[in-house]
Amino acid sequence: MAKALARAGVASRREIERLIEDGKVALNGVVLTTPAVKVGRKDILTVDGVVVAEREPTRVWRYHKPVDLVTTHTDPRGRPTVFENLPEGLPRVISVGRLDINSEGLLLLTNDGELTRALEMPKNGWVRRYRARAFGRGVNQDKLDTLKNGVTVEGVEYGPIEAKIDKAQGEGGANLWISVSLTEGKNREVRRVLESVGLKVNRLIRLAYGPFALGTLAPGEVEEVGPRVIRELLSDQIAPENLPKGDRRVAPPMAKVNPGAGKSRERRAPGTGPGPVRKKAASAEEKPKTVYKAGWARPKKKAVINKPRAQGPKPGGAKPRNKK
Repeated sequence: MAKALARAGVASRREIERLIEDGKVALNGVVLTTPAVKVGRKDILTVDGVVVAEREPTRVWRYHKPVDLVTTHTDPRGRPTVFENLPEGLPRVISVGRLDINSEGLLLLTNDGELTRALEMPKNGWVRRYRARAFGRGVNQDKLDTLKNGVTVEGVEYGPIEAKIDKAQGEGGANLWISVSLTEGKNREVRRVLESVGLKVNRLIRLAYGPFALGTLAPGEVEEVGPRVIRELLSDQIAPENLPKGDRRVAPPMAKVNPGAGKSRERRAPGTGPGPVRKKAASAEEKPKTVYKAGWARPKKKAVINKPRAQGPKPGGAKPRNKK
């Protein structure tokens, strides 16, 4: 049961087990008390009385999470969530991993709960890349290199982490921009590990998750990954019958109109790329410029040739005399 609902994009396996414990899941009208139930294709599943739609091929989206949003469907404290601020028209999706409320950047979304679980597991070795702005004195590259061997913070063991100082500013280089790469992604891992070496992170941006990059997505924008890319990059994590077919046209990035929360910060970290460039509307007096394709030669201007006038009598003039 848990696998079937996770594949349908209802929730993760762990969340589905909690839904079953709360008596919110039914099979053919019978409320379930355990997830250890086999499900056939003709069975009818309901969650909170809503029939679960028939599963569709795996889909994936890239989303630029702004700050001040919680990566959860519901928050007991009433804070705005990622899923409340997604654009209209998306099916029910699940996030691959999480970003805390003060973090921003790339968040992968999918309708396949099984894929979510596979991509989150450290054994797959998918590298998460971050850009962190931190404050602290006396921290140099040699000290950050010690994190390559892993570190234990307050009893929690963290695996190898690569951290490189990109830029140092302020008095004594106390304000740092640091590139961080890791493969585990435990709760608040980057912040806690950098704090263990004397750095206080005041901004954290995820730039990439495995082969998927944030690119030029503006905060709040979401863009679907094409079926061909999914087949090329994720075929090892998706069952063959769930792989998307064809090469569906991918729409341009979209964002929720007038989101209620998650206002983006105007300043960007080095390397995150600019937002979408909006072209100014051309005035009526401006003539459109001809665009030539690469490799084409521009036509040369034609030379103006003045033709000589024919010799002859002018209109109305005297006729020439015949010579004897």
